[in-house]
Amino acid sequence: MRYSDLAGKEIIAVDEGIRLGFVDHTDLIINTRTGMVDSIVIPYGRRFWRTKPVVIPWRGITKVGRDLIIVDLSTAQDYRDTMRRIEESDRQNKPLFSG
Repeated sequence: MRYSDLAGKEIIAVDEGIRLGFVDHTDLIINTRTGMVDSIVIPYGRRFWRTKPVVIPWRGITKVGRDLIIVDLSTAQDYRDTMRRIEESDRQNKPLFSG
């Protein structure tokens, strides 16, 4: 799947039934070895005029439809922890996610 296939789609949380935003307002974490999307970073929740980013691994995306993407927030990972693991895997030349 290409980024252009995802662009413009709305992201919906299946477990909470809420809108999380659009792919255009998110970041993708791409595995540079395979060129595939590992996860999507979504701004989620509001605290003091800021949102807290969460990372949804590709396995947490339950459906990609014509107009929207349905994600499972129970698979969400902490953004800071994920960024730390990315840096470590780059240093050790290991894959970030398995499966």
